Amino acid sequence: MLARRRKPERASGGRKSAAPNSLFGEILDWMLAPLLFLWPISIIVTHNVADNIANRPYDLALADSVRALARLVVVENGEVAVHFPAPPRALFRADQDDAVYYQVASHGGSILTGDVEIGRPPLPQTLYGEEVLFRDEVIHGEEARVAYRFLRPEPDKRDLLVLVQVAETRNKRTDLASKVVTGVLLPQFAIIPLAVVLVWVGLTRGIAPLSRLQSMIRRRRPTDLSPIAPASVPEEVRPLIIAFNDMMARLEENLQAQQRFIADAAHQMRTPLTGLKMQADLALHEADPEQLRQSLERIAESTDRAAHLINQLLSLARAEASFEKLYAVEPVDLEAVVRAVALELFPRARAKQIDLGVEGGQHLLVEGNEVLLREMVKNLVDNAIKYTPRGGSVTARTRFAGVPILEVEDTGVGIAETDRERVFERFYRVLGSGEDGSGLGLPIVQEIAELHRAVVTLDANPGGRGTLARVVFPRSQLQPPPPVHGDFE
Repeated sequence: MLARRRKPERASGGRKSAAPNSLFGEILDWMLAPLLFLWPISIIVTHNVADNIANRPYDLALADSVRALARLVVVENGEVAVHFPAPPRALFRADQDDAVYYQVASHGGSILTGDVEIGRPPLPQTLYGEEVLFRDEVIHGEEARVAYRFLRPEPDKRDLLVLVQVAETRNKRTDLASKVVTGVLLPQFAIIPLAVVLVWVGLTRGIAPLSRLQSMIRRRRPTDLSPIAPASVPEEVRPLIIAFNDMMARLEENLQAQQRFIADAAHQMRTPLTGLKMQADLALHEADPEQLRQSLERIAESTDRAAHLINQLLSLARAEASFEKLYAVEPVDLEAVVRAVALELFPRARAKQIDLGVEGGQHLLVEGNEVLLREMVKNLVDNAIKYTPRGGSVTARTRFAGVPILEVEDTGVGIAETDRERVFERFYRVLGSGEDGSGLGLPIVQEIAELHRAVVTLDANPGGRGTLARVVFPRSQLQPPPPVHGDFE
């Protein structure tokens, strides 16, 4: 299939981004980006862990204070009272960092003693002995941790329920949590740059084999297309090296083919030019007008053969170049191309009294390049006319049989089965044909057919003597119309 011409990509919005220029930078980005992404997450996790660590010892001390205060609650004459062995502020001493609050309240909500600033929690559904519960509150604009417990001073009286609470601001807890976080994060500020340096050094050493491979390839001579040993490169690069070796092998094969082509072309060009020079020398020394006229006619014939050979060489070179370069793909009316070529070659066919006809359907479309397809059809029809004796016939037809098909049928000398593959080789000519050809027509046809993913075959003419050349194109979405028939008389 012909390669479609691609528009150059621009570095603007909405366009695909270019491939990364540095493999080292790409790997470094993918290694450092997760590290920098996880670092803030680790700070959050560390802060939560530090809060839990800071809360645990202070919560235990706060719970002990609640139990100590609960032991001071007594019932006298049916009334709940609290007997402090010392002033309450001496028992619940505040320090320079935190303020301590306490409260003893009845089930009805009345405060028996303590600070009114502490709120009342909801009554739990089940009371478990001396279990102490915790909650967070805000007292006088400061965050505070509250430990509380519901108790029954007299177990026999189920309706007698007392709430005991002790609260403490969170300054010491916050300070301890900050020290834990600081102690953990400060080393990270030194570890992360060190990790970046180590990753940089590790990547530099890791891609060192690529640098050695680059130096090895750079030191090669321009003519050295020998393969690189895959075992000498890292395993990750071996598929690339294998593909590179395959490309070098194809390049060497193409270069050898070009060298053979140049040598063969030089040899083929030397023959008509030598003959032309000889005929010109003879004409210069010829005094008889009739002999001079015959010499000039031979010069004209040699010039035509040389011009034909040069044109075919140029066509072959263009077909080969098209295989690598980009050509626009467009729908081509194959039947119209065949008719145009037949009209162009009709004078040659008439001069040999050859019946040149065209059969086919209207507008049989194929995808390809019209100039190259015209060259292919022209070479097929030209070969058929050249190798068909006077009074014969040549028929070019197009038809659709699930895929577009081009056929050129002649009643010429035919091609032996043993030569049907070799005639596609450059400069190969079938002996005994009686015609002087360049041996490039069918190679041009094959090059153009391969460019269009088509298949060329040569068979014996099913109608008798001669050859049937068939070009089968790939399946197309274009539907052919009903066939019609026509002839050039």
